[in-house]
Amino acid sequence: MKRHERRSQTDAKPFDVRDRLILALYAQLKAERQTREAMEWVIRNGGLSPEVLEAMASDPVPVLAEADVPAIERILAADRNGGRSSRNDNHGRAS
Repeated sequence: MKRHERRSQTDAKPFDVRDRLILALYAQLKAERQTREAMEWVIRNGGLSPEVLEAMASDPVPVLAEADVPAIERILAADRNGGRSSRNDNHGRAS
């Protein structure tokens, strides 16, 4: 078993931009699910007033912020160029 553990650690490659995006989306989805579960518990136990529920329903958090669009466009452009980016590999972040 130790031989396999050492091999898998040395073969591990750093995450590329797409891997990091997938991990970030997974983390966001997990956080949203945990938030929903907590809200369901609070609602079932009478912890939220109807006014708070109405405010939450009328003002949902956007899944994608406008500021995220340029970074996503850069990732897509880099993917179309075969992984070559016009920037100095800034991992999708603006300089």
